[in-house]
Amino acid sequence: MKLLKNKTILITGGSSGIGKASAKIMSREGAKVIICDIQDDEGIKNVDEINNSGGNAKYYHMNVADFDEVNNTISKIIRENGSLNGAFNNAGIEGPTKKTLEYSLTEWNKVINVNITGVFNCMKSQLEIMIAQDTGGSIVNTASVAGLVGLAGTSGYNASKHAIIGLTKTTAVEYATKNIRINAICPGFINTPMLDRLIGIKNNKIKDKFLQLVPNRRMAEPEEIGETVTWLLSNKSRYITGSAIPIDGGWTAQ
Repeated sequence: MKLLKNKTILITGGSSGIGKASAKIMSREGAKVIICDIQDDEGIKNVDEINNSGGNAKYYHMNVADFDEVNNTISKIIRENGSLNGAFNNAGIEGPTKKTLEYSLTEWNKVINVNITGVFNCMKSQLEIMIAQDTGGSIVNTASVAGLVGLAGTSGYNASKHAIIGLTKTTAVEYATKNIRINAICPGFINTPMLDRLIGIKNNKIKDKFLQLVPNRRMAEPEEIGETVTWLLSNKSRYITGSAIPIDGGWTAQ
């Protein structure tokens, strides 16, 4: 039995990296996949690849930082697809790499608006729909190991990821009786374009320095994160809610 058979799953930030890989895995597991992003060309390309492989996917342009756009887009998704069984709120940006005093208010506001207000906007609309459907559901939010520990030079990103974990735990408690589960994932060093930009991972010296922090001495591939997300969105994890799950090769266990 496929893990997500007959489920409609919404994925934000589904055009690249973890979101792109997750969309393909969820489709393989039987889901109708709804990809939302602002990277239209890449998002449409991902949808085409899924559909050409026998899956079922659609693309919608959506800026998570704009609540009206989020609400209107998700309402359109429901009208055109009938239901919403799960959501992977994955859209995010890394922001600049600089110390707190060097961070501008403009840079701070941009990271916060996308990373945490974007998750809030999406959950607010998703929860309303899931409650109205009265069929329960599962929501997974992308936090980070940066939401569990301090990382110098990433104050905006770090603060937003800590906030996602707090929002996830609080909302999970609030809606547990509605059979809606809400969890966060905390990826470590993942081989994605974001990590390339964040720490210049293509520089071998920097790469080696960061990998020394990871007990198994390697980065993960996006698909390894996608497998966990798919499981959390499935009925196999039906007693898990309010968790922030590290997927980091043992880094935060030290």
